[in-house]
Amino acid sequence: MDTTNMTNHLAVIATNRFGMGARDHEIKEAQSDPQGWLGTHLISPALDNSLPDSWAVINQYAEFRAIKNAEKSGQKPGNQNAMMAPLRRTYFQFCSDTLTRSISSEHSFSWRLLDFFSNHFSVSAQGGLMAPLAPTLEREAIAPNLFGSFADLLVAVETHPAMLIYLDNEKSIGPDSRQANYLKKKAKKTRGMNENLAREILELHTMGVNGGYQLEDIQELAKAITGWSVARPEKEEGHGFLFRERAHQPGQRNVLGKTYPDTGASQGETILRDLAVHPATARYVSWKLARHIISDQPPADLVDKMQEQWLKTSGNLKEVITVLIQHPQSWQIEQQKLKTPREFLVSVCRATDGVSPRKKNREQQSRMLVNTLTAMGHKPFGAGSPAGYADISSAWDGSDALLTRIDWTNRWVESLKKRVDPLTLMDTTLGEQMASDSRTIIGRAESRQQGLSLLLLSPEFMRR
Repeated sequence: MDTTNMTNHLAVIATNRFGMGARDHEIKEAQSDPQGWLGTHLISPALDNSLPDSWAVINQYAEFRAIKNAEKSGQKPGNQNAMMAPLRRTYFQFCSDTLTRSISSEHSFSWRLLDFFSNHFSVSAQGGLMAPLAPTLEREAIAPNLFGSFADLLVAVETHPAMLIYLDNEKSIGPDSRQANYLKKKAKKTRGMNENLAREILELHTMGVNGGYQLEDIQELAKAITGWSVARPEKEEGHGFLFRERAHQPGQRNVLGKTYPDTGASQGETILRDLAVHPATARYVSWKLARHIISDQPPADLVDKMQEQWLKTSGNLKEVITVLIQHPQSWQIEQQKLKTPREFLVSVCRATDGVSPRKKNREQQSRMLVNTLTAMGHKPFGAGSPAGYADISSAWDGSDALLTRIDWTNRWVESLKKRVDPLTLMDTTLGEQMASDSRTIIGRAESRQQGLSLLLLSPEFMRR
């Protein structure tokens, strides 16, 4: 392969494997220095700060609950669907904001990383409060810490209201806490200690299922984070994270062979910060990140180098990601990842210059895209599990899933008002990576519309 073709290939890899799909100018921009071009993307994604924050969402839901409780007391009933409408609209606003910004961004690699860590720290938009609250986790805890230390990211995530409520820690009470003893004396029932968050911290967020921790470590961590809760609007307790000292299990904790004195709220945080720099965490998260970007079976040497940098820099994510960018095994020509529905939809929109211009209302446009992801089985914050959506190609290559992509792509192409030449678009989005057979098939299409559909559904476009 000559030098010109190789630089074109590397630019395509930069924009499509690392980025969320090439826009019409990006391959040319990336061609001179693909790695350096990606380095400019390592900045926190910009989000719409005018949208409600988690505290506003919690307040909004508290008002809804107050009205419902009033109804149960015999007062005049209201329209529950109408009362829930603002909360559902907030969910769509959050999802639409991240989706449309990832489509238009000049730094799409940062949006891929935001998607990765949002799925890594998965919370599901299920139930009345979690629907609008789940998206605030990536906006308030993940995006601001995307390129800092993993320890800061981990602490921000685990103390965020969305995570605490999703994994039932906000009401976790230590068995020997002052609150538990009070309830025992009054012969009142108590929810007791909940181990959900502690288990997922170790199994999913840090060390991984084979990380070497024991059941006792889960239980000790669960005790350390008893009292980690969320302020209640009706109680005027402040806002966001709240440490309820009366619910905290007293005493020192022993996690992974290390003893942590009882320092109240900071006891759990100290454990998290140690977990963030543990070799098993460095290995597991590096492996997951390499698997997401490069291959379902990432090269062992690449993961080794990422882990080494993690431990050397105490989990500096920007430094670890830079190793991923600069490693030669990240740049193999073969496309080894099938795009997830979200990646596919975003890359189609980027390639065809944003959202369909025939839809005049921007909110309707973005809501349509969110609904499309739902139809494709990739609803935003809809994994339904703390493990998040599957991140391997076999999870997305079923016949029904591919038929849904084909149907949507054909309708999308029909909706485009602007005349798009498929051969020109092929060169600006895939360059030399397009196989000669695919070029021939697309060139022989009976119409521009058919040629464009064939391009967007080609193996080269569907993979990265």
